Amino acid sequence: MLTFLALTSVVLLGIVPEQSQAIAIYTGWERHALVGSDIRLSCSFFSWRWTSEDVTFSWTYRPDGSRDSISIFHYTGGAAYVDNKGPFRDRLEFVGNPGRRDGSILLKNLELNDNGTFTCDAKNPPDIVGRPSSVRLLVFEKVPIQAGVITGAIIGVVLGLLVLIVVIYYLMRFLVARRVFSLSVSKHGKKKKEGSQQRQIKV
Repeated sequence: MLTFLALTSVVLLGIVPEQSQAIAIYTGWERHALVGSDIRLSCSFFSWRWTSEDVTFSWTYRPDGSRDSISIFHYTGGAAYVDNKGPFRDRLEFVGNPGRRDGSILLKNLELNDNGTFTCDAKNPPDIVGRPSSVRLLVFEKVPIQAGVITGAIIGVVLGLLVLIVVIYYLMRFLVARRVFSLSVSKHGKKKKEGSQQRQIKV
């Protein structure tokens, strides 16, 4: 009887599906690039399980000013598929390593119209529940002057002026002290000379 119960338990455990756990997906926050350049959009995930042979990655793209997203890339069954009707059909390359949980893509020859939001989704069966992660791409004709650079320049100028004021202040103090010392020495020498002349007259 015990043997029968043990065998029954093994069979039941064998057919019970594995519990799915949450998967965390990561991308960058915002990327900047120039017209005509290439850029890598990274996507990775964290899962408590070993990387499955059935791992999948999906990328969608939503242009600026649009409410709709379109599929541009999908990785499944060990093969990468680029959407043959999307705006990146001839300019997208899969550069990730699924075995290392990397689903990154490379966008080539960027255009101004490529501005938009790129969203990556990943599945590592049985872990398939997770929130997709998005990264915004901004393409410029020239390198933009960011607000941080301007702020840094202003701070640098202000600090430079403060240092200059301190240097001028201490230089003026030094010159004044030197002048006072010179006048004091000169006055002392004059008194000494007058005293010597008076003694000579008395003699």
